[in-house]
Amino acid sequence: METLLSPAVASLLALVVVIVFSLTSRINVGVLAVALAWPIGLGLAHWKAETLMGVFPSSLFLTLLGVTLLFGIAQKNGTLGALARRAVRGCGGVTALLPPMFFVLAGLASTLGPAAIAATALVAPLAMSVGATARVPAFLMALMVCNGANAGNLSPFSAIGVIVQTQMHKAGLFHHDWQVFAANFVAHTFVAVAAFALFGGLALIRAPRAALPTVVEPPLAGRHWLTIATLVLWIAGVVCFKMNLGLSAFTAASVLIIAGAVEDGAAVGSIPWSVIVMVCGVSVLIGVLEKTGGMDLFTTLLAKITTPASANGMMAFVTGIISTYSSTSGVVYPAFLPAVPGLVEKLGGGDPLQIALSINVGAAIVDVSPLSTIGALCIAALPLTDDPKLLFRRMLIWGFAMTVVGALFCQFFIRFFAR
Repeated sequence: METLLSPAVASLLALVVVIVFSLTSRINVGVLAVALAWPIGLGLAHWKAETLMGVFPSSLFLTLLGVTLLFGIAQKNGTLGALARRAVRGCGGVTALLPPMFFVLAGLASTLGPAAIAATALVAPLAMSVGATARVPAFLMALMVCNGANAGNLSPFSAIGVIVQTQMHKAGLFHHDWQVFAANFVAHTFVAVAAFALFGGLALIRAPRAALPTVVEPPLAGRHWLTIATLVLWIAGVVCFKMNLGLSAFTAASVLIIAGAVEDGAAVGSIPWSVIVMVCGVSVLIGVLEKTGGMDLFTTLLAKITTPASANGMMAFVTGIISTYSSTSGVVYPAFLPAVPGLVEKLGGGDPLQIALSINVGAAIVDVSPLSTIGALCIAALPLTDDPKLLFRRMLIWGFAMTVVGALFCQFFIRFFAR
């Protein structure tokens, strides 16, 4: 009976309950996740309350809060709306160009250094605003931004690319920088093209012109130019000087509020608190899952069905499942990449580079899930006129579906990148 009610088993079951509720009800699952984490942490794991509160994702909370506050200001004072209308007009009103345009923008931003989270934080607010203006489905726009950011995430210049290369070196895999980048880029480009075809892109091609007002666009006001300048400086600081994304956003937001670009009440009111509660609450339960051994239990159960012939696909699937509710760069890559030589030895076969590339792709391709930071940023950037819970469900289903897509891609195609 004790084994059945162990903290590891209980935390894994709690996560299943949260996922089921997120798919079948309108409850904010962040509240439910914390409610379930409490009895597991204090009752079954015998933690103190301070220990449980210590797993709260303070870094993620501050990042989401700072970024959504800053772009909430830009939304409230009309800057994002003005830029969105001009972006659509810059495409000649051809709305079919907008999703691939933001895929490329997010990909370039990610490739050049800041990695997927920062790239999504920079691109998602404008992309979601443009999408709402041009009537591009929010789900499609979110998928394009997230996959674009992830496509460039493992470049040799990216912070996450550096992490991956470091972990691969621990496994004795050297000088595969561009193979890592190419496999990840092709996989995300493939699913982005599929998303475009499946979720509204073809309809945009058939009806390419956005229904925009015919009135003359008013010139940008002083508050708009100040907001644009502040955003440009903030982006430059994040990209060029590696400033902390969330903390620097608070400074930029303070400048705009003090300068009168927006009233502080309106600025704070623009923060999507329900989204932040949802993401951070689930992260608390995930922290309990990791610390109580629930993740190790889950990994052990799945690893038992791996064989040399299926190692590429199975490792992509396993790491994909874990990455949907855990940190890809902070947990999955450091835990799995160094273990590749030992895994090959235990399996009695397999190509270490192919398995490593499968881990990279399988763990990353699911990160559109709203349980990941980049997925959460897209939901947080959703205009108030759209339903964030609906987008949450769709992105969650897509993220889990990518565990299978990533596994199939790696099983049949990853060998072409390991030559």
